[in-house]
Amino acid sequence: MSTLLLPIADLAGLKRRVRVLAENRPAVYRMVDAAGRVLYVGKARRLRARLMTYFRAQYPDDKAARILHAAHDIHWDYQPSEFAALLGELRMIRKHRPAYNVSMNRNRRLAFLTISAGPAPHLGVSQRTDQDVRRYGPIPSPGRAREALRVINDLLGLRDCAEKMPIYFADQGDLFAEPRRAGCMRHDFRLCTGPCAGFVAEWAYAGQVAAAAAFLEGRTAQPIDRVVTEMMTASDRGDFASAVRWRERFEQLEWLFAALNRARAAIALLTFVYRDTGDYGDERAYLVRGGVVRAAFPWPATPIEREAFRAVVAEEMAQPGPGAGPLPTSTVDETLLLLSWFRRHPEALRRTESLAAWSEATAAAS
Repeated sequence: MSTLLLPIADLAGLKRRVRVLAENRPAVYRMVDAAGRVLYVGKARRLRARLMTYFRAQYPDDKAARILHAAHDIHWDYQPSEFAALLGELRMIRKHRPAYNVSMNRNRRLAFLTISAGPAPHLGVSQRTDQDVRRYGPIPSPGRAREALRVINDLLGLRDCAEKMPIYFADQGDLFAEPRRAGCMRHDFRLCTGPCAGFVAEWAYAGQVAAAAAFLEGRTAQPIDRVVTEMMTASDRGDFASAVRWRERFEQLEWLFAALNRARAAIALLTFVYRDTGDYGDERAYLVRGGVVRAAFPWPATPIEREAFRAVVAEEMAQPGPGAGPLPTSTVDETLLLLSWFRRHPEALRRTESLAAWSEATAAAS
């Protein structure tokens, strides 16, 4: 018979404190242990109501009850709005990396195309945001993305084997005396250049990876061009079955190319000054650029405040804009949060203004 762990905190006393002191306002809260280490970070639109659910959870079946039993105390910081609470929660998780928190990417319908590190990079599809990879997207339908990625791998001869597969490039031939065999049949079918068995030089494989990155970044449509050429050639020689297969590959790559372009456009459009009215009239101005909150201030109401914020906007506009490269790992969760927020709250978009328009309007009013 297993023994349930006793709670570290005085749960009855903690419950009374929450009921008396916590207000039903937006907030970010932290569950901490006896040494002050953060175990869990959460956000609430109505703090008291959210925290009271922890005391009603059943231990040990419910995660909320397990977190409460492991905690010594609960700390919280009120926020001006639900948006501010979401942003505060994300940044606090990023800072403390609490043991009970999971990845912030909660939308299981979205995925990223990734290029791993290492001597023979691996193209993949992932829904995680904490991996040290080059990441492109987000795009819908992970399954469809995997099908399109298989086409890219086949066209460019990139490996799709396990990350732990040993790599032996052709320019490392002195490391093994006898010919090696590829780890799978893809090399025999001319679908992989065989970096696992010394069939390709490191520089040549790197060139193919660079071609894949150029496609994912929208700098070239070369893989699509090749598919179109093969499809037309098969059709001209009367091999219609082959032409149909090439047509299917074309549709997969065309979908992926369009999905990545839409993702880049959506992130680029997240560049504006956002006026968050706040749940209690505490208005805030958020300077958003390329899907990242660059600055946040109380809404500038006086001429001096507007001029000061205009200087902040001008300084940001003077900086180089986000490029077409991979999404930075450090800010990808924040970008997902903003995409989700403005998709779910279209009325919030009506309280945005482009950086240039905001700056010009403020200058004219001065």
